[in-house]
Amino acid sequence: MIKQLTRSDLSVAAEVVRISFATVAEAFGLTEQNCPRHPAFAVTEERLQGFFGKSCRMYGLFEDGKMVGYTALSDQGDGVYGIHNLAVLPGYRHKGYGKRLLDVCKRQVMASNGVNIKIEIIEDNTMLKDWYLANGFRALGTERIEQLPFLVGFLAWECNELNEQRR
Repeated sequence: MIKQLTRSDLSVAAEVVRISFATVAEAFGLTEQNCPRHPAFAVTEERLQGFFGKSCRMYGLFEDGKMVGYTALSDQGDGVYGIHNLAVLPGYRHKGYGKRLLDVCKRQVMASNGVNIKIEIIEDNTMLKDWYLANGFRALGTERIEQLPFLVGFLAWECNELNEQRR
């Protein structure tokens, strides 16, 4: 079951994000010292509280009453939306939960007459990049951001008739 989260869910949501992104941090050698803004280290209940309600919807995916997945969808203006911290706990991966969370965001954007969804990833995370590409995203390019120890990849999903027909 996926539901839109309330403020009372944000403590658990932050924990889901940190645990989920810890595997990414480990795989890419990220630490709190070399990448303090990475979700494995930076996402706290207080930080989520700061985004809550500011053109940002947060969703949790629950299995047997336990939150095992999370994502946030923000309205960035002019029909552009962003997906943030799409996360599934390690023991619950490869069950289609990430796709279900992604599909909720796509439906929300289509219902809002949005233009597209953008996301930023670690460019060298080829498994994740391939997953987004398989789910209708296209690569927009990369950028080296001085404060980050990795190349950032930018992807977008276009909200158009072809995507609507696939739903």
